[in-house]
Amino acid sequence: QVQLVESGGGLVQAGGSLRLSCAATGSIVSINAMAWYRQAPGKHRELVANISSSGATNYADSVKDRFTISRDSAKNMVYLQMTSLKPEDTAVYYCNADDVRAGRHRYLEVWGRGTRVTVSS
Repeated sequence: QVQLVESGGGLVQAGGSLRLSCAATGSIVSINAMAWYRQAPGKHRELVANISSSGATNYADSVKDRFTISRDSAKNMVYLQMTSLKPEDTAVYYCNADDVRAGRHRYLEVWGRGTRVTVSS
């Protein structure tokens, strides 16, 4: 069974940085796109950034020039480097993998359980 496990969340002051990591496990053969989403209290889950299998990236306007998504396909890892953090970045951050092939199985979408990021003012 495929699992995504996030790490790296925590409490940071405004202006600080954090690096989130997400490890995909479970006899994975290939993963198409990977992404980070976030959900702030009382708000809908929103896309933060995604990265295709070829490395093309896309960012929400609110995080452009501050966050960087990257992946290590050989290790089935995706990262989110967050800089110049703002209180409005406070949320639970979720890792997402699209079209995962593992063994003889294919998973159209897999989600992690999330890691909490709190930015204090």
